[in-house]
Amino acid sequence: MKKLLALLFVAVLALAGCVQKKSDVAGGGDAESTSGEKPSIEILGQAANENDLNILRDQLTKNGFEVVLNIQPDYGSYSAQKDAGNYDIAVSSWTTVTGNPDYAVRGLFKTGGDYSIVSDSKLDELIDKASTLTGDEAKDAYAELEQLLVFDQAYIAPLYISKKAQGIYSAKVNPETVLLPKSRAQVWENISFNDESLNATETLVLHQAISSLTSLDPIKGNDGSINTLNTNMYVRLVNLTEDDQVVSDGSLSYNHAMAEGNSEYYFILRDDINFAKVENGAAVDTGDLVSAEDVVFSLNRAKDQNSVPDHRTYSLHENIDTVEVVTDLSELQNAKVAGSEETVLDALSKELPQAVSEVVESEDQVDNAAGKYQVVKITTPNPFPQVLNYLAHQSGGIVSEKQVTSINTYDVASYDPNTDIAYGDQATVTEGDSYNNQLYASGPYILVQKNDYEATFVKNPAYRVGSEFEPKITNISVRFIDDNDSALSALRNGEIDVLQTVPETKLDIVKSDDNLTLNEADSNGVTYLQFNTKGREVSDSADLRKAVLYSINQEEFITYYQGNKLPAASTVTPLIDTGLKLEADSEKVTEFLNAYNESK
Repeated sequence: MKKLLALLFVAVLALAGCVQKKSDVAGGGDAESTSGEKPSIEILGQAANENDLNILRDQLTKNGFEVVLNIQPDYGSYSAQKDAGNYDIAVSSWTTVTGNPDYAVRGLFKTGGDYSIVSDSKLDELIDKASTLTGDEAKDAYAELEQLLVFDQAYIAPLYISKKAQGIYSAKVNPETVLLPKSRAQVWENISFNDESLNATETLVLHQAISSLTSLDPIKGNDGSINTLNTNMYVRLVNLTEDDQVVSDGSLSYNHAMAEGNSEYYFILRDDINFAKVENGAAVDTGDLVSAEDVVFSLNRAKDQNSVPDHRTYSLHENIDTVEVVTDLSELQNAKVAGSEETVLDALSKELPQAVSEVVESEDQVDNAAGKYQVVKITTPNPFPQVLNYLAHQSGGIVSEKQVTSINTYDVASYDPNTDIAYGDQATVTEGDSYNNQLYASGPYILVQKNDYEATFVKNPAYRVGSEFEPKITNISVRFIDDNDSALSALRNGEIDVLQTVPETKLDIVKSDDNLTLNEADSNGVTYLQFNTKGREVSDSADLRKAVLYSINQEEFITYYQGNKLPAASTVTPLIDTGLKLEADSEKVTEFLNAYNESK
């Protein structure tokens, strides 16, 4: 009996010890000290973000909010809810795929930006100011911008920076040939099987979650459904290295140069890339050179907001003023490279197949082996070195002037998507009665057809033939699997060969599998909360938004992901360390909630 009583006494003490006071809860505020009713916050997210949503719900609940979760099964449903305005805050993410800070803010937060729902003239001014600066001046400008965006107005609330983790079925694929750039999309032409004799016959199976493709016209889409696909279908004037340096390697240019004043940019073009098209399910060489005329056409339409209906990448290229073909060799001889005494001609002439004897206007005159080259000049209205990063983006892909103009015969102002089939419409490559593949690819691969299960690609037979950049594998399938756990299972079973994103909580699974290799790298990907700017309480109250902001404890996310996330202050953080940090602060939460309630 004494033993039983003793056990009961210990149990009571244990239970008493488990009771948590509000002050014991990490990140918890004192809800009772907040005046007025608890504000209700609806959080929109996808099922794939359910863990983040649960952490957010707990953090906000502890700080005096009533939380409603709006969890959608996929990106399409999520987008529909977002477009309908059915949220207070939406879990969003952004990866700066151009490696420059301007891209991390312009399209997202500038008034009228491709993805912006924010309209703030002061913020617009700071975005434009920061874009023209370099070094410490740029750092200071982006710190001022970040202060306004996050801490003064709380238009967004940062959660964390992700790292990149890629799984490779190395029992079949050579992991040394699978690159993991910080910003650039997956580089297909570099990949090889372990047994190189299989490159011409076996299919490389890749993966992406989204099966509905926005557009295969590179300027009409800028999302996860097409970024990788269009990057590998259309060559650009420049590329990014794995650590975000702008280079001419693997591009349409032999070399490029920025002239004095940082407003004139020159590119000398190569003549070993033709457009490919699809005939009877195979890629064929059109014999049509990817030329300066195509570059001028492509970039002029990229910078023209009205060149196509639903132009989704205009803001990336609005800083291009003119695009022209240089025909006067003396211009290159007289112009100096920025910060140097080297002439632009000398900078462009490095490691050419033949010294430049003539710069020609028409593609019919091009003959690199005889020293006849085309040179394209791009000017910006103001100094803007970041224009090069945008030219490396998939939206800077070079399309065929001949093909696009023959397809896009509609009037842009009266375009009807139900009757007018635009160049790049996925309907033209979807198997079935409507299949009519109209694509012309300037890059290493061309899309043959797609269905709900996969998209099939073949190598461009006229892309850098005989060079190190000629695509190694002939056939590629991009398998659509929207659930990442299912995709990881497919990788482990050898059903897909590369999984571009391994969840942080599953890294050990890949590491412990003898058939797999894990690649890890830093990324420019930031997950953040986007506040609804129309029709909700949070739309009109910066105090309410700040109460949400200071409820967020980033360390809890980092702990959950086993240290595989990093703190963020904004989408700029992976690119420039401004020194600003977000720290959970329950006292500030109470202060801002009280201010919000008093203003009602």
